[in-house]
Amino acid sequence: MALFFATSLFAAEVAITIDDFDLHTEPLLNRTQRDEGVLRALEKHKVQAALFLCCKYLSIPESKARIPYWEKAGHLIGNHTLSHYFYDGKGFEIFSKDLKFCHDMIKDSPAFAPLFRFPFLKGGKTKEQRDSIQAYLKNLGYKNGYVTIDASDWYVSSRLEDALKKNPKTDLKPYRDYYLNHMWKKSVFYDEMGKKYWKAPVKHTVLIHHNLLNALFLDDLIQMYKDKKWNVIRASEAFADPLYSQIPDVLPHGESVLWMLAHAAKDKTLRYPGEDADYEKKEMDKLGL
Repeated sequence: MALFFATSLFAAEVAITIDDFDLHTEPLLNRTQRDEGVLRALEKHKVQAALFLCCKYLSIPESKARIPYWEKAGHLIGNHTLSHYFYDGKGFEIFSKDLKFCHDMIKDSPAFAPLFRFPFLKGGKTKEQRDSIQAYLKNLGYKNGYVTIDASDWYVSSRLEDALKKNPKTDLKPYRDYYLNHMWKKSVFYDEMGKKYWKAPVKHTVLIHHNLLNALFLDDLIQMYKDKKWNVIRASEAFADPLYSQIPDVLPHGESVLWMLAHAAKDKTLRYPGEDADYEKKEMDKLGL
């Protein structure tokens, strides 16, 4: 019993955070089926997630009609801008107005949480860019909806969708297996980074997207964490941790918050960007995925 208690006490913890809400109708699943797949997995495992909503998708009636299901289930809804602009390219004036448009669209939702996540995890190339948007967020009452475990699920999903468009009978299992292996490698990598640079148990936030891949395999992802003896915690619990109040003094600003802490500590092994399609393409090409 004592051994079990000690293992549980120090088990890694992770919350599920989901970006965008881009409910495509093709291939394989329609918008409603896609969203039902994600919500069904969360309900099965009794997981409270954080949805970082890109508000332009609310212009699609079928997508907007799904939001009450997230509210009723007790998930969090955070701000991911209206247009999914790349902040480093648009600059403060355009970006802050876009952010505010989304804020005004979601602030009265019972699920609204004052959490902001930068599209592409890019928070400014210059000190002026970084500090101006951080001051703006603080004035609106937001804190950063940081990622600790960055990943490229969106790229794996895009490859799966392309394959299904070419062949609707594509075997899904190799994509599932690649996805779970990818997410586990990223989880271990960033957990080790957290142990080195945060030096306290990290309440992780894993980055995934509302896409076909997760409509199909989010259940498997959550079960994977459980099988690996990680505790899947509520998103509200994770974001209450002091880690998410940090604003690391690094440029460019963005990527995983743990990546930024490592960058601030002059870690010479970091790559930039932290994660991207190019890092997965070679292996997926080799596997014929």
